[in-house]
Amino acid sequence: MRVMVIVKATKNSEAGAMPSEELLTAMGKYNEELVKAGVMLGGDGLHPSAKGQRVLFSGGKKTVVDGPFAETKELIAGYWLWQVKTMAEAVEWARRCPDPMPGEEAILELRPVFEAEDFGADFTPELRAQEESLRRELEQQRKP
Repeated sequence: MRVMVIVKATKNSEAGAMPSEELLTAMGKYNEELVKAGVMLGGDGLHPSAKGQRVLFSGGKKTVVDGPFAETKELIAGYWLWQVKTMAEAVEWARRCPDPMPGEEAILELRPVFEAEDFGADFTPELRAQEESLRRELEQQRKP
């Protein structure tokens, strides 16, 4: 199963505070362990929401809203995408993570990623074929 691990934003991450060399070293080692174990599929840190934008869809209209956005604890400072056997395995890996926001309360939110079989009969063979074709195309684009 794939799991998205969401690193929740904090006051400091939203202020643009950069991680220390010590934290970068610890996270690099942790990411290396994840990769060597075949768990990590991807992941990155994100700039503060002040550098972001949102596109709101309402009543057939699309509105662009510039950051920063309120409710810091609802924002994302970074993410990983992991491949694990169970949520329990994902939690075990998350518990091994270095404190991502030293000096502040930090939260990692783990969420399973939908797989094709989760959609049932509404995900028709034609839609499945389209999805598989797009995934193959993405893989080809990633190759050098």
